[in-house]
Amino acid sequence: MSDAALSRPRVAFPPNWPARIGFIVLIAYVAYASTILDFTWDRFMRGLGQGANLLARMFPPDFAADKMALLYVGMTESLQIAIIATVVGVLLSLPLGLAAARNLAPRPLAWAARALIALFRSLHPVIVAILFVKSVGFGALAGILALIVASLGFLSKLVAESVEEMSMKPVEAVRATGSPFLSVVIMSVIPQVIARFIGFSAYQLDSNLRNSALVGIVGGGGIGSTLLTAFQRFDYDFVLTIVLAIIAIVMVGEVLSGWMRRMFQ
Repeated sequence: MSDAALSRPRVAFPPNWPARIGFIVLIAYVAYASTILDFTWDRFMRGLGQGANLLARMFPPDFAADKMALLYVGMTESLQIAIIATVVGVLLSLPLGLAAARNLAPRPLAWAARALIALFRSLHPVIVAILFVKSVGFGALAGILALIVASLGFLSKLVAESVEEMSMKPVEAVRATGSPFLSVVIMSVIPQVIARFIGFSAYQLDSNLRNSALVGIVGGGGIGSTLLTAFQRFDYDFVLTIVLAIIAIVMVGEVLSGWMRRMFQ
C-alpha cells in the first residue's frame, strides 16, 4: 500500500450517496403524488369532524335481543367460513408447497407450482371473493373459496421455502434405502418442517378470521354481510357492536394461534 493511501484519513461512516439519492427521489415522488390525489389539509380537517360525528352516533353500542341474534348468526357463519377455508387450505398447500420446492421436485414441476402460487398471491382476498360471488353467487361458498385461494398462496410459498432450507442429509439417507418418493417425504421431509408448518397454519387461521369479515362485505357471507347491512341502514350503534365482536374474535384467535405455535415448537 502506498504512503499516500496510508496517510489518507479514514471516514468512520462514509456517505452512501445511492441511498441518499434514492431517499430524495422517494420524498419527491410522495410530494408529487399527494398533489394529484386531491389530498388537501382542508379536506382532512373536514373528515375529522365527520369522523367525530360518526363516532358520536355509534355510542352506546346496541345490544338489543334482535340485533344480538343477527350478530350471532353472522359471527357463527364467519367462524365456519374461516375454519373450513383454513383446513382445506392447509391440506392443499402441503402438496403444492412440496411440488414448488426446487431441491425436492423436478425443475419443470417446481416452476409450474411456483407460477400457480404467484397467481394465488397476486390478488387480494376481496378481489378473489368478488370473482367467486360472480361465479357461484352470494353466500358463504364464495367466501370459503376466496379464503382457500388466499391460504394456498400464503402457506404453499412458506412450505416451499421451509423445504428448501432444510437439511438434505436425512433425505439422501432415506433415498439410499431405495424408498419411494412418498416414504422420503413422510420419513425425512415432514419431520423437519412440521413445526414451522403448524405455526404457519395457526397464523393463517388468525388471518382468515379477519378476512372472513372482509369477504362478507362484498357478498361472501358471514359477519361482513351483517356489517354492510347495518351501514346501509345507518344503524351505527349496531355497527359498533359488530366491530367490537370482530375485535374480540380476532383477539381470541390470536391467543389460540400463539398457543398452537408454542405447543409445537
